[in-house]
Amino acid sequence: MKIGYRTVKTAIGTGLSLAIAQWLGLQFYSSAAVITILCIKTTKKKSYQTAWERVLACVLGLVLAILVFELLGYHAWGLTILMLLLIPLCVKLKATDGITTATVVILHLYILKEVSLPIVINEGLLIVIGIGMAVLANMHMPSSEKKLKEIQQQIEANFKAILRELAAYLRDKDQQWDGKEITETAQLLKEAKALALRDIENVAPYDCAYYYRYFEMRERQFEILERIAPSVSSLDHCCQESLIVGEFLDRLAGAVHPGNTASHYLEELEQISRRFKESALPQTLEEFETRAAVYHFIGEMKRYLKIKRDLWIKQKQKEETKKNKFNWKKEGCL
Repeated sequence: MKIGYRTVKTAIGTGLSLAIAQWLGLQFYSSAAVITILCIKTTKKKSYQTAWERVLACVLGLVLAILVFELLGYHAWGLTILMLLLIPLCVKLKATDGITTATVVILHLYILKEVSLPIVINEGLLIVIGIGMAVLANMHMPSSEKKLKEIQQQIEANFKAILRELAAYLRDKDQQWDGKEITETAQLLKEAKALALRDIENVAPYDCAYYYRYFEMRERQFEILERIAPSVSSLDHCCQESLIVGEFLDRLAGAVHPGNTASHYLEELEQISRRFKESALPQTLEEFETRAAVYHFIGEMKRYLKIKRDLWIKQKQKEETKKNKFNWKKEGCL
């Protein structure tokens, strides 16, 4: 049985909420613990959003409860009317997460069958303690950078393996490959993007989502690798074009890393393309199909490399913008 960080925070926050509410002598003090459990989320952003929705829904629920119960009495059908009003209003105000908490507060009033200032204060304190403890518990969120770095390295290792396997296939069509790197990379990319997005919502400013942009870039490149596989398999491994493409894939595999080497390999692709254009025209159908597959491969690989180059350029621009803003602020220009 594994106990995660969120579980520990939930347990401690729940206990503290209950203890504080009980120490203050509040009625229905256990509700503070329930509210804390409901409000602790996986990210800071979600936690703050949930806290706001629950506060809004509880205030709305209290106001409606006072009006409905005092006008219509404390009856089950009165509660039905109250819920028919509360739920659509919460949906309209985008506070649906707060409906459950507001219902707890409303049921307290229904059980007590009266509304007074001390009761309203009691409910207000339960809400403040429960939500406040959840927000405090979620103030600290561990960074996922170490895990993201590990996934990044795994994905890059798989990219290298895929490129080298394609190159090996061009040299020897009897080459055996189970393709496990392809299915593994697809799963890693999905996991990495979700983890990077959660990290943004926890510890990083929204304009510093390097890992998320990086994995999006790799995802687009991976789609291209999946597309070029049929083109590579259609090349005759004995022809000169196949050997040139295989050598290029081997060199490219050695350059898979977070840094920017795309421009160099784009130039190399241009040289290969010019070399093929200057060579003799295909004489047979097989040669024509091979040449067409080569040009398709070159076009796809250009897109593959430009995706990486564009990310690197955007990252540099963001770093420069951030640096300039810091300098302007330092000099008193902001």
